[in-house]
Amino acid sequence: MSETKPLLSKKTIEVIQSTVPVLEQYGEQITKRFYQLMFSNHPELLNIFNHAHQKQGRQPKALAASIYAAAKHIDNLEAILPVVKQIGHKHRSLGVKKEHYPIVGKHLLLAIKDVLGDAATDEVIDAWKEAYGVIADVFIQVEEQMYNEAEKKTGGWKDFRKFVVQKKVKESDVITSFYLVPEDQGAISDFLPGQYVSVKVDIPGETYTHIRQYSLSDAPGKQYYRISVKKEAATDEQPAGIVSNYLHDHVQEGDVLELSAPAGDFTLDMTKETPVVLISGGVGITPLLSMANTLVMKQPERKITFIHAAVNGNVHAFDSHMTRLTEEHESLSYYICYQSPSETDRQKPHFAKEGFIHLEWIQSVVQDQHADFYFCGPLPFMKTVYHALKEWGVPEENIHYEFFGPAGDLTK
Repeated sequence: MSETKPLLSKKTIEVIQSTVPVLEQYGEQITKRFYQLMFSNHPELLNIFNHAHQKQGRQPKALAASIYAAAKHIDNLEAILPVVKQIGHKHRSLGVKKEHYPIVGKHLLLAIKDVLGDAATDEVIDAWKEAYGVIADVFIQVEEQMYNEAEKKTGGWKDFRKFVVQKKVKESDVITSFYLVPEDQGAISDFLPGQYVSVKVDIPGETYTHIRQYSLSDAPGKQYYRISVKKEAATDEQPAGIVSNYLHDHVQEGDVLELSAPAGDFTLDMTKETPVVLISGGVGITPLLSMANTLVMKQPERKITFIHAAVNGNVHAFDSHMTRLTEEHESLSYYICYQSPSETDRQKPHFAKEGFIHLEWIQSVVQDQHADFYFCGPLPFMKTVYHALKEWGVPEENIHYEFFGPAGDLTK
């Protein structure tokens, strides 16, 4: 990236950095307006973006954070390369292409002008136009490389490929697994434990295509991909999940779904031999299950602690699988934490805690704070785990996590 990075003038850098406080204050307002303008002028892009995340404000908030980070580090974009790569994985799995970037740039500038009014002087707009060109080039380069790598892998492909639902298995009251094999009966590309695929569906009655990312919930190296999907019910905060409900209620064995090649940077580091602690909440178990299944096969001597939190046993997927895995592998310890356990739940051999996970309890089952910690689940759950690990003094480089949907902030 640094070899091809265009240089911005000192004046442009100064102007961009001077807007950082404004972006902190108005960033989310700008990005909401940006999406309104862009989708109004280019409704075809609604075939790519998650409509629910727009309505909930998660996507504008994530974009605002990305723009803020880019502005803050405009004189050293290598500093945001990890964020660029994380977003690049999402973009590649969604089918975002380089021709989309000029559309985004145009409407971002319009939104800045619209929200800031007279404060968005010609100097500010010109500086942002120049800076956006540089930032967009970085994304385009990273994503083009990702597209090429996905296509060139053995069994790989570039955009979307048709897969047949070979098997549909109910894992709990709310989670169902779909075993997917390629319709063309060709090979499928390998993946890293923790990665996801995008599933593209055309739902009857819906104007636009819907794309969602789902973690691969089994170890790599199989003849199938498995995704395990939670049926998202409507709540006060969000409507019912359009895609998850469609998959649960209407997609049957023998039906065809379109999948992207595996993507994502929340992956298990197999080069290390340190103890591994996997902490999942609800459907956040899916990427961690792939990691656990891989570890017991590929690194059977590596110490693994698997902690799963759920409301109760009715919504807990893969408990029997994890129980069997624990019986078969001495290196694996398994603990269940239920918020509201039934009497039957309390009799489970690995039931360990009622209520919520907290630091003191984590320390009672995990002795080594220098283990590698991987966690995934609902945002409040992840914030609790993150703050507990930081309070314990776990090194930042040993803390790994994945957001379902646009990135959030665990530090607040």
